Amino acid sequence: MPRIQQLPDHLINQIAAGEVVERPASALKELLENSLDAGSQSLNIELLAGGTKLIKVIDDGCGIAKDELPLALHRHATSKIRDLEDLQKVATLGFRGEGLASIASVSRLTLSSREQGSDYAWRVDADNGHVSEPEPTSLSQGSAIEIHELYYQVPARRKFLKSESTEYAHCNDMVQRLALANPDVQFTLTHNGRAQLRLLAGDLAKRAAAILGDEFVASGVQVDEGFGGLRLWGITGSPTLGKSSRDAQYFFVNGRFVRDKVVQHALREAYRDVLHHDKHAAYCLFLELDPEGVDVNVHPTKIEVRFRESQAIYRFMLTSLKKALAGTRAGTTPAGIDPETGEIAAPDSSVMAPAPTLTPKNYAEMAYKQQGNIPLQPRVQAPMAFYDTMFGDLKRDQNNESNAVGAENLLASLDMPAMPSTRAPAIPLGALAQPTFNPAVIQNASSSDTVPPLGFALGQLHGVYILAQNAEGLIVVDMHAAHERVVYEQLKNALDLQQMPTQPLLIPHVFPADKHDVATVEDNAATLEAIGFEISVQSPTQLAIRSLPMLLKDANPIELAQAVLKDIRTVGASEVLAGRQNELLATMACHGSVRANRSLTIPEMNALLRQMENTERSGQCNHGRPTWFRMTLSELDKMFMRGS
Repeated sequence: MPRIQQLPDHLINQIAAGEVVERPASALKELLENSLDAGSQSLNIELLAGGTKLIKVIDDGCGIAKDELPLALHRHATSKIRDLEDLQKVATLGFRGEGLASIASVSRLTLSSREQGSDYAWRVDADNGHVSEPEPTSLSQGSAIEIHELYYQVPARRKFLKSESTEYAHCNDMVQRLALANPDVQFTLTHNGRAQLRLLAGDLAKRAAAILGDEFVASGVQVDEGFGGLRLWGITGSPTLGKSSRDAQYFFVNGRFVRDKVVQHALREAYRDVLHHDKHAAYCLFLELDPEGVDVNVHPTKIEVRFRESQAIYRFMLTSLKKALAGTRAGTTPAGIDPETGEIAAPDSSVMAPAPTLTPKNYAEMAYKQQGNIPLQPRVQAPMAFYDTMFGDLKRDQNNESNAVGAENLLASLDMPAMPSTRAPAIPLGALAQPTFNPAVIQNASSSDTVPPLGFALGQLHGVYILAQNAEGLIVVDMHAAHERVVYEQLKNALDLQQMPTQPLLIPHVFPADKHDVATVEDNAATLEAIGFEISVQSPTQLAIRSLPMLLKDANPIELAQAVLKDIRTVGASEVLAGRQNELLATMACHGSVRANRSLTIPEMNALLRQMENTERSGQCNHGRPTWFRMTLSELDKMFMRGS
């Protein structure tokens, strides 16, 4: 039987390298994090063959003393922590002291450095784990590290590396993550002798625009919320501009890029009813908290963390994000967007103030002014036959006229008792006093004080879209999607306040039901009552509807009751009350909204526009599809070649 023996340090380092240095991007991450911890303000990165042949990083940080250069390449040698107490409140990006040692064991490494205040620079070389004595070299203040032939001593590991272009792509992603976390640091990246990326020092808006695009910054929703020792700030993307992949998702905890299940779940929940089901949100968000409240020593690559109070973090994030997204009302143009042309202005300090350097002592002090931006609605590019394409693949109820809801009665049903709330009070659409439409008023308007953001209705198109005119041009509204959001928000408000007004039916609606529906009614009477329904068992095969939510009193009661019972049966009453109630309310709102192919009067159209302007999240329907679009006069002029 083989005897137990202690492994040599070189082999230990190579084993560690297998965990820490998965690929060139991992090695690059270790170097860049050390440079940032050293207070660097400018980082120059040079790669050859995707980083497999050469990774070179030059910084202007505080440098390393001559006597400490060989020690920097030894395992578990670090300046970041001293004892267990320090480990429990790590505030730097690096702290284990094994990154450089691991890299040096599987490559040829050169480390040159000139300490701040020193007259000379010194250099050490490491080859296959053997470190040379320091030698004089030429270098300005800071450090320069070169990694040649990564994994050249471990051919079995080298063969698992991907193509040059793939490895470079991973390196580029790593640089972008660190650049977003440190917008006040300049980053320059070259690959095979060609400049690929140059990011000048600035603020978060400029850095995010350079990496995620001008449109993301100009249309994004800015977040800046704090509670106790927690702070969430940054830019979260417009729900209308959802992405087909998760590539544009950046989340940082105390300046460190992480992927965490608690965080991801909170973000998904916040976007649940404003983002289309096949889209992913884009965001660049920063969570700050006491370093003692998060354990970063969980994974070798430090990309995962563990929160001490994960439920508190979850609730804080969900509340903060929902509050920010609630401000995405229809009709408001984001800062940074020209309301006349729809063009996106280059981001500057007026969008977001600069963020100071991320250092262990000032995480809780980083701040910028919240601008309250509202997401940009995509511009229409064609004058005809584009409406269904713009608003998504909506299933219109065009044939079932017997089940369709009468527009006048349903819209008037929005007249509900006033309740204390931050949401806009319900307004009966048919009861508003509408100003006489005068095109001259809009043409001569110089501000939104004269004309509402969504303007005044001109008419309907095919019974589906409302056409309106405002100071900037033409507004197109999907009336079913817009009304669905209005009803949905009012239902949520009523349920939150436990004041769901009900409408008793003079004559109960009796309908045939199977044994599952009967059992659902018998077992969930309290749940049904909480959401405004009174349904009783008439016989083993029949149910009777005796009251409905007042907001939906003119909806088809049988269809509505069947849909609600199906939802409760699917997720369970406890789940509905615990957290799935919004999905149930969305079903109710969909059945209670004005259907397509219903004729509305001009006053009713204008009333719906006013409700949209005063309803949270009214830029999207409950399913995340847009409810409105704007075509500016400039865009219309281009279509008809006016001025050409």
